[in-house]
Amino acid sequence: MGKLTYLLKNRGFLKYPVAILLLGAIFFLLNYYKKETHSISSKKDNSVEIKKLTDMADLFYDSNKIDSAYFYFNKVKNICDPHTNTIDYVYALSCLSELQMSKGNYIASEANATAALPCLKHIKNPRYSWIVYNQLGINYTNSYNYNNAIVYFKKAISLKSSAWRKYIALNNLAAVYMNQEKYREAKKILLILSTQKRVSKHEEIDYDNYSYVIDNLGFCYYKLGDSKTASKLLYEALNIRLRHKTPESLILSFKHFAVFFEKTNPKLAKHYAKKTYREAIKTKNVSDLTNALSLAIKNSEGNELKKYSLNYIKIIDSITAARQQARNQFSNIKYTSQKDKTENLQLKKQKVENELQLERQKNRNIVSYIIILFTSILSLFLYFHLITKGKKEKNHAILESEMRISKKLHDELANDVYTTLNFAKSTDLKLGENKEHLLNNLENIYSRTRNISKENSPIITDHNYNIALKEMISGYKTSDVNIILNGFDLIFWSEIEKNKKIILYRIIQELFSNMKKHSKATLVSISFKMINKNLTVIYNDNGLGTQNEVLNLKNGLQNVESRIKTINGNIIFDNNSEKGFRLSFSFPL
Repeated sequence: MGKLTYLLKNRGFLKYPVAILLLGAIFFLLNYYKKETHSISSKKDNSVEIKKLTDMADLFYDSNKIDSAYFYFNKVKNICDPHTNTIDYVYALSCLSELQMSKGNYIASEANATAALPCLKHIKNPRYSWIVYNQLGINYTNSYNYNNAIVYFKKAISLKSSAWRKYIALNNLAAVYMNQEKYREAKKILLILSTQKRVSKHEEIDYDNYSYVIDNLGFCYYKLGDSKTASKLLYEALNIRLRHKTPESLILSFKHFAVFFEKTNPKLAKHYAKKTYREAIKTKNVSDLTNALSLAIKNSEGNELKKYSLNYIKIIDSITAARQQARNQFSNIKYTSQKDKTENLQLKKQKVENELQLERQKNRNIVSYIIILFTSILSLFLYFHLITKGKKEKNHAILESEMRISKKLHDELANDVYTTLNFAKSTDLKLGENKEHLLNNLENIYSRTRNISKENSPIITDHNYNIALKEMISGYKTSDVNIILNGFDLIFWSEIEKNKKIILYRIIQELFSNMKKHSKATLVSISFKMINKNLTVIYNDNGLGTQNEVLNLKNGLQNVESRIKTINGNIIFDNNSEKGFRLSFSFPL
């Protein structure tokens, strides 16, 4: 299992380097609040009292008088204004969290660290964010909530903090991966850290942190099957620790050796398990004691097994009692401090401000709901309006199409059919030339009928659309009319919507139909281009042109303009051509 690197015991370094920043922040905030409401302008400046109480709390903490330290840090927390005394408030919360964590009260520790989170964005120095994130990561690790632990260690790593803080957070992250038995992920991190022996100004701290890294790395190699490399790294870490002889670090080395020799050398495993237990007794840390006893039980038998088992049960009972006593004691301290008149007044004042804030939030919510409701009604109105408008336009288009087909049938076929019928009645069809003339007329009528049918038949819009479109264009090519296509095969036709494909097909069909009837052109050029996610089509022919006159949108060109507008397109008629006709249009894909 991996070893977490905890905070340095001397926490006083947190506040003194930022005294100037703190005074500047307090001055700025006091001036700002004077311009706010009268309730805010009347706030008491507790800076002097906060500093006095914080110094007392630090003194008790450094003297290992945990109960007194907790009492004064709790007083600091209660008289701090999170908006004005932000740094002192976060500092007090982080120390309370650390104290509760040392007693095994991880729930209360997490609560205090979490309470500091909203204030971190108002503190420029990243060390405070690092402390809180690291504490939360350690809390979640000790509570076996590894996913949240990883989140907060990664937050600590991402901060623009000092190199040694990143080093500790990375080692802690690797330790979580080891607890999850993700030894390969842990190894990647530890290999990088193992190349960095000096990351701070304190050699003793660097060697201590480095020993944790290579010891964890050695254990990873052992779990991954490389015993030779594991042994080398574990001994290197042990040699460093034997020079400094700190029980906390020696416990980890002896524990890892006990596991390392468990299968290959049971005697050595038992030897290191005993050494682990002896060092744990020196620390008086119940967590280390229970882990050491568990290891000793695993590697013992007979009377020794019975002795270690009884000690383990005794310690578990004492842990339960001690933790309950600690919770009760801290609860009593908190209750006593809350009875103080100054704290009560502060809490009441804070409560009024919170209620005011809630009322403001409530009003903002009401305004937001009104805006959302109004926006929703407006959106529904526009939606139904557009649907109705679309239906009207569709019906109008259908009516126009029917009228156009009717007009074509009347103008182009009715007279020819009538003339052909009269010719058949009034002439002798036995004669070869009359019979030939009749057949030609019938073939002409059939051809024109087929063309009208094609112009109004369903259009293929699947992956064969480009083939159908090209065939339609080719149908207008004759011995007298040449057609040139540019850029047709460069267009991604599958990206065009079905409706737009149909409209594009009809527009081009309308242009060629108009050319055939009116322009007398012999050469037609049609170009396709993609410009800024818009399809642009340029049509040119060498027909009669518009001869500098205002363009008359009859003969089908009016249909072209109305169709292109239905898909938010633009159309440009060149009405200044002395010879020929030019038109371009574009629409978004």
